[in-house]
Amino acid sequence: ETTTAVSHSQIITHHPDTGKELSGRTLPRWKEILEIAAKCYDMVGLGYLGVDIVLTKSGGPILLELNARPGLGIQIANTAGLLPRLEKIRSFLKDQRNHHIDASERAFYSMKSF
Repeated sequence: ETTTAVSHSQIITHHPDTGKELSGRTLPRWKEILEIAAKCYDMVGLGYLGVDIVLTKSGGPILLELNARPGLGIQIANTAGLLPRLEKIRSFLKDQRNHHIDASERAFYSMKSF
């Protein structure tokens, strides 16, 4: 998955502190990151949440925090509003075959759909 970075509600192409290019980089372990987020959803039962995850050089993805009311940054990064995605997911889950799929299957669905 390629990245789009957001800082202070603006898409940025370079890290504000280091000046290193951020745009278009490939995120390693993307499926694992999505699975962590999906498992967080299972744990808290909020129905919608934001998950802050960082990648470390040695330890891989680390969960920082869960946000019950995530900001607009993800919508800015995706250059798309949230509602169409939520409607697509809701429609997918209405199908009884998909109603109780596990975190790994939900991560896979997200990877292929978004």
